[in-house]
Amino acid sequence: MPRDGAGPDFIEALARGLEVITAFEPGRPVLTLSEVAAASGLARPTARRVLLTLQELGYVRTRGSGFALTPRVLDLGTAYVRSMDLWDVARPHMETLSARTGESSSIAQLDGSDIVYVARVAVPKIVSLAVQIGTRFPALPTSLGKVLLAALGPREAQAVLAEPSRSGLTPLWRPDPAEREAELRQVRARGWALTDEQLTRGIRSVAAPLRNGSGEVIAALNVNTNAAETPLDVLTDHHLPLLLHAAGEISADFARLETVPHVTRTLT
Repeated sequence: MPRDGAGPDFIEALARGLEVITAFEPGRPVLTLSEVAAASGLARPTARRVLLTLQELGYVRTRGSGFALTPRVLDLGTAYVRSMDLWDVARPHMETLSARTGESSSIAQLDGSDIVYVARVAVPKIVSLAVQIGTRFPALPTSLGKVLLAALGPREAQAVLAEPSRSGLTPLWRPDPAEREAELRQVRARGWALTDEQLTRGIRSVAAPLRNGSGEVIAALNVNTNAAETPLDVLTDHHLPLLLHAAGEISADFARLETVPHVTRTLT
């Protein structure tokens, strides 16, 4: 049956393919046909046809009695990142930031009530949660998410946070509405965010907004540390000024990039 609210231009087959891809959630890398059908809400024959199509295109492969995504799925996400040119702009500044702090640095954007990592420069340190491009966490208990939520109006932020997380992770910090609003007001007032083991034990970080030429927040940049190794005063007194400088440089470069004319070639 067509999806609720589907307009005349809605492509049902494309929606089914995307639903099957997103059925593979964290902690469920291999799914049987029945599990894919149940997770995507599709009939078994439909789910089977979608899986076989994705397999032929190289996005899915069989593993034992089930199915698993292939690395080619990452092309879908990296196409978005490349289209933004954000990584090319940010990379040298992130590399400098990581070199000066000795810590990993990441960029994330908001997707519903979650953040999704779109760029990262990592250092070889042991952390309690593995992060890579495409990793998804609940937004509110992360410094990146606080920055992005604070950029929204209070009502918009409330509506976004009403959406269920698709990260599969239950955070340690689950504030009531009053505490949540107080936290976001503080982030708006000072222009950066801090999280201290609110997502999970051992993670401490600061984040700052990245803006386009119009001043709109388009992403957030952080420095992530091991709480056992990095005291709060080091994070705020040493790492934070370097982070704010890097965020300002990335925002300025991105604003300049927006003013560069883009030439479109027509093939004949």
